[in-house]
Formats: sequence, structure tokens, C-alpha cells
Amino acid sequence: MKLSVIIVNYNVKHFLEQALLSVRKASQGLAIEVWVVDNNSVDDSVLMVREKFPEVHLIANKGNPGFSIANNQAIRQSGGEYVLLLNPDTVVEENTFRDCIGFMDAHPQAGGLGVRMIDGSGKFLPESKRGFPSPWVAFCKTVGLSRLFPRSKLFNHYHLGYLDEHETHEVEVLAGAFMLLRRSVLEEVGLLDEAFFMYGEDIDLSYRIIKAGYRNYYFPGTTIIHYKGESTKKGSLNYVRAFYTAMIIFARKHFQGEQARLFVFMLQLAIYFRAFLTLVSNVSKKAYLPLLDAAVIFCGLLFLKNFWAVYYFHDPDYYDDSFLYFNAPLYILIWLFTVYFSGGYDRQYSIRRLVRGLVVGTVLLAAVYGFLDLEYRPSRALVILGAIWAILSTTALRFLLHFLRFGNFNLDRNRVRKLVIVGSQEESERVQRLLQLAQIQKNIIGTVAPWQEADTQVYLSRLSQLDEVVHIYRAEEIIFCSQDVSAQDIMSWMARLGPAIEYKIVPQESLSIIGSSSKNETGELYTIDIRYRIAQHHSRRNKRLADLLLALGLLFTFPLQALAVPAAGGLLRNIFYVLVGKYSWVGYATPGQDTGNLPPIRPGILSPLDALSIQKLDPPTVQRLNFFYAKDYHLSRDLDIIWKGYRKLGRKE
Repeated sequence: MKLSVIIVNYNVKHFLEQALLSVRKASQGLAIEVWVVDNNSVDDSVLMVREKFPEVHLIANKGNPGFSIANNQAIRQSGGEYVLLLNPDTVVEENTFRDCIGFMDAHPQAGGLGVRMIDGSGKFLPESKRGFPSPWVAFCKTVGLSRLFPRSKLFNHYHLGYLDEHETHEVEVLAGAFMLLRRSVLEEVGLLDEAFFMYGEDIDLSYRIIKAGYRNYYFPGTTIIHYKGESTKKGSLNYVRAFYTAMIIFARKHFQGEQARLFVFMLQLAIYFRAFLTLVSNVSKKAYLPLLDAAVIFCGLLFLKNFWAVYYFHDPDYYDDSFLYFNAPLYILIWLFTVYFSGGYDRQYSIRRLVRGLVVGTVLLAAVYGFLDLEYRPSRALVILGAIWAILSTTALRFLLHFLRFGNFNLDRNRVRKLVIVGSQEESERVQRLLQLAQIQKNIIGTVAPWQEADTQVYLSRLSQLDEVVHIYRAEEIIFCSQDVSAQDIMSWMARLGPAIEYKIVPQESLSIIGSSSKNETGELYTIDIRYRIAQHHSRRNKRLADLLLALGLLFTFPLQALAVPAAGGLLRNIFYVLVGKYSWVGYATPGQDTGNLPPIRPGILSPLDALSIQKLDPPTVQRLNFFYAKDYHLSRDLDIIWKGYRKLGRKE
């Protein structure tokens, strides 16, 4: 056996399927075995591998022991001369294995090999080649010097930015996403250190290989796609903590004395520093548009106050200063609140949701206005004029932001993109059926033939003219059919057309279309798998809001509720549990049991069973009730269950 390919999977079934299909193509004519270690996924990954890839050796763990342990499980059972650790969110070229094995055979001093990696938009991933994280290197990366000076040997040794990405280099650290290792070297230096749960194990093993006198190489003779962000979310606080904790384990293991203490101290500071930056970044991404809305609305209200005082009342001092510190903030908060719950910030370029939220907010504001003291009711005209200004200004703001980002005023760009399919007519029709079944709206321009001769009555052009098609029709998205287009051609076109286009790949005989527009974002997935409405952001938000409002209502009227609801003490306890987020008023039936692949939600005081007069149902029926509750969720469904199960709100769970 020449090569053992090992993939550790955790809840990325569709990406794993694509990776295995590319591995199957790259393995043709070679003595290769493939191992998949599944760390207790709940997305039917194991079933998919068994059904579609019977040639794969599968290890299905009952828990999640981590990346290192899972890889070691397969390494110990595999028999290849070389071992390749490969991420499930990757796509390899047809020549990848052959070229990499050839390089290793020609370089007996090589202990490990990494390759050129690109993300889902075709951009080169700098982590394809890395240096060891010494205290100085870690400092430069932490404070951002490596990003400011990406080609500096002094400041960006971490990503070796001064080395040409298209040339072969001897490097210090191999990327765990594609780590080709010589088995004889592994037997000498040891397997992955199982003290590392997810990050740092690649750095540690690379370090041990070099210490043993071998060399690690970066080999750009082949390229792979690494979507990134699929097994973990790199923009999360958990990622920051896990990554730098792994670095601390590495420092304590390989550095001694003062150097080790300094490194650990710097890494501990880095955890808090990067966590702070991540928190600020995440908050700013969500808050910047509401803050901009608030600013433009406030400026408009300030102008309208002065204008109306002079124009209508002929008195520039007619309005009291309380308008600026009470009325204007109150109006803005109500408008932003209703825009948020209208979904105006879920889709920031949706004018319909924006206007709907502002209109509802104005109606709510008119109702609130009547309850204010006379001194805080300056003028109904300012409410109406302010609402008109809010609608016009925030709409204009979105057009401006869209223009700055995309260079046009077509706010429908994000919703209905111009799509070109590259593949045979048969595969193109299959892709269109998948999009239709998945309820994905696309403006399909047409199909580009994957070969050099194309019937112009059927195809837009041949593959060599894809760039012309993109330019003429201003295509925004391309879907490649991997059955007809080689991975090498796909990656070549991604690099040629650049990141302005969004790329996706439909694997052969797959029901999924996969892609990613950024290395820092999770891949976008078009699939005909069941879509659960309860998993949508606005459904979860509205469910939580309803929980809070009902809990507060029950709390304020508790003396009355205590007369109607048995177990009043239990009701009070449940009110506080809901307020702190431990429970929801409605959840799945039998929450302590397995709910299959349903989206996770908070355990409920009530369940769909409480809307029925029959309480004793067999498990399959209960599972179906849970399924339809998640699939067709609507807030009215919760309200109906609560109404019918009202007297059970005080029960213990």
C-alpha cells in the first residue's frame, strides 16, 4: 500500500461527500486506502459514507475524542508507506496524490509535505506555508504586524510571506488540512500528541519531524481547495480560546526556562487581546448598521425640530431641550426595535423589511405618544415627519452602502444572482432541478460546455471562453459540475476569474451544491435536505421574544395566575427559568431522549403533545410530531400549545 488517506469528520456530511469524491478520482491507478473517522456526527455522515463509499474504511466513534486521537486511531490501523491527514472540507486535484508521492519518493530526507491551498473564492491561503511560533513570531501575529507587513521576513515569519507561493520551499510547519507524512518518520517521532484536542497538533508534529533531522516541504505543484470554517467557526470566542490554549500546550512542551515562561505569558495575554478584538468585531458587524440608522435619523429629527419650530410656530425656541435627550432617542429606539424584529437587519439590503419595520414602529410610537405626559408630547407632526425622514434616509443609506460594496445600486444582487453553469446539458438540468427543489432563486444565464466544441444552440460557449461569458453577461456566480469538469480546471478558473465571482461545485450524483466566498466564513450549501423553519434566525429570535414577553406577563400577573394554574410555585420557578434562558415555554416532546437530527432548541415546559387530548403515543408518532413542529414552526403554533396547555405551565421537567 503506497498511501493511506485519513479524514476526520464532524458534522460536515456534504463537504465530506465532495472530499471523498475528489479523493476517489485522485486515487485512480494508485495503491491507496481511504479511512474516515467520524467523531459522533449527528448529520448522517456515517450512513452517507457506508452507502456511497463502500471502499472507505470507516471508524464511527461514539463520542468526540478530538482531532489528534481520531487521526491516531486510523494511523495505527492503516498500512500505507505514506499517511495523508486531510480535512473533510477540501477538494484535491486529480493529480494531487500522484505528484505528491512522486515528490516524496524523490526526496528521501522529506518527513512531511504540504501543498498550495486556496479558499472557496480562489484566494491563496497563507497558512499553506508556516514558520514556528516563537515568542517574537507569536507577538507579531497577535498584534497584527504580520498582517500589516505580509511579505516581511521579520514581521511575517508565521506565514512565511516572503516566500513565493508558486515555488517549492523547505518550511517549518505543515498545515493540518493537508499533511502528507512518511510512515517511517511517524514511527520514529511518534504520532499526533493527544494532549491537543483540535489545534496545535500540526505544529507540534512538524516541530518533532525537524528535530529528528528530517525536512518539511511546501509543494505548489498541486493545489487543493480548503473551504475552512466548516468544522469550527473561526470568528468565535471558542476558536480564539482553543487555538491559543493549544499554543500554550506547545510552548510548555518544547520551550524551557525563561523562554517558556515568556511565551506562555504572551500567549495568555494574546487570549484576552484576541478575544477582545473578536468580541468587538462580532458586535460591530451586528451593530454598525443600526448605529448608522440611529445617527442619520437623529440628524434628521434635529433638523426637523428646528425647521418646524420656525416654519410652523415661528419660534426657533418653541421645542424644549427634552426633545433631544428624551423624545428623539425614544423614537429611534422604537423604530430600530421594530426594524430588527421585522428582519430588516437580517437582510440589510431588504427595503421591504426596512419599510415594514418603520411603519409598524410609527404605529407603535403613535400609541405610546398618547400615554406620555404633556411636556413630553411636543408635536405629532414631528412623529409623522420623522417617520417619513426615517424611511427615506435609511433607504438611501442602504443604496449607498450597497454601491460602496458592489459598485451598483441593484439591491437584488444578493438575492437573485446571475448564474452560469459549467457542465454537460444533462448535469446542468440536474443542477437546475436541485436549485428548484432547494427553493433557491437564481437568474440562470445558461450553460457553458465543458469541452472545446460546443453547439451554440444549446450552450453559451465552450469552457475556454468562460471569462468572456462572465464579462458579457456580468455573471455573479458559477456552478461547476465536477462530473464534467476536472478539479484542476475548476481551480484554474477560480484563480483566473478572481474573488469577485462566487464559485460552487456540484459533486457527481450528489444532492448538494457547495461553495464558500471567504476563508473566514462557513461554506454556502444548496441542498434538498429538509429545511427546518425553527432553525432560521428570525424564528429563533421571535420564539425567544415571545418567551420573554409571556414570562414577564405571567410574572406581573402572578397573583391571578396562581389562582388558575395548579402548582403555583412551579409556575414561578418556570417563569424565572424561561427569563434566564434555561427553558422555553414550548420545546420538543421527550427532550431528555434522542431527537434525531432536529435543530437543537431549549427544553420546553410544554410540547406539541400538550395540544392533544391524547398523551400516550408511541415513540415514532412522538418523533413525527417533533419533526413537523421543527419543520413547519410558526409562533402561532407555540401560542396554540400554550393556550391548550395553560394549566400545565407550573409542572416540573
